[in-house]
Amino acid sequence: MTLPPGTPDLDVLDLLVSVAELGSLGAAARRHGITQPAASMRISALERRARVRLLDRGPTGSVPTDAGRVVIGHALPVLAAARSLVAGMAALQAIDVPRLRVAASKTIADHRIPQWLNALRAACPDVLVALEVENTRQVVALVRDGEADLGFVEGPHPPHGLGSRVLGADDLVVVVAPKHPWALRRGPVTLRELAGTALLWREQGSGTRETVWEILSTAGQPAAPAAELGSAVAITAAACSGVAPAVLSRLIAAPALSTGALVEVQLAPPVILTRKFRAIWRRRTPPAGPAEILVECAVRMGSVTSTGW
Repeated sequence: MTLPPGTPDLDVLDLLVSVAELGSLGAAARRHGITQPAASMRISALERRARVRLLDRGPTGSVPTDAGRVVIGHALPVLAAARSLVAGMAALQAIDVPRLRVAASKTIADHRIPQWLNALRAACPDVLVALEVENTRQVVALVRDGEADLGFVEGPHPPHGLGSRVLGADDLVVVVAPKHPWALRRGPVTLRELAGTALLWREQGSGTRETVWEILSTAGQPAAPAAELGSAVAITAAACSGVAPAVLSRLIAAPALSTGALVEVQLAPPVILTRKFRAIWRRRTPPAGPAEILVECAVRMGSVTSTGW
């Protein structure tokens, strides 16, 4: 069934309701983003169509006539239904938007995820990505519990029970303040010396901590930490102040190294400190659609540093 001739537009009915609520054509016009003369013309056109006066206009404002109140009474449920229709259509559109829940360790989130997401957006402009940033242990838990579709972590080994793919290697560097004795020595620091030194460490569950601890353990029991800090930013600041040496990603240490706030310590060969970056997922739901494209973007953009794969 089609609408009968003379059916008023929803916009003018909404304008009429606003006049009744606000008490003047001018206020109603401002609410609707139009001029007062335009609002008056629209109400007048509705009155001509209805063949009845709907508003009593006066110098202090406008109020609905008896007929106007009747029309408003009929208009209110119609306008409510229209708003419900618009909201329902918007919800349908939201359902159709591809969504990808990603969890990433802090270093990857700060230094690699932005580039990878730009590449994903170029390939899938409509995908909506929700990113959660945690340490490696927490990212693994989010993926394992199904709260993230895809995770990006660092560490020496793939998480047990999850699917994974190595994306690249990240250089780790030993850094000290310029006045630290290691900054002035001529010879390199041995792995045994490094293991026996109180260092600035990340918190338990950090992929960086796990990697460094495993490497140092090959030369002996690592010394107790000089401090345990919850972020690479805090470790960098502490190292710059001379509290103790630290082992940082070159990605994180680069600004302080370039300004001389930190000095890189050379290690005796053949020691090379690196960690692997991985994409992880639940084995029963391997990456597909936008998740697979994001992993491929990360792989295509290559190793995160000059270190080989």
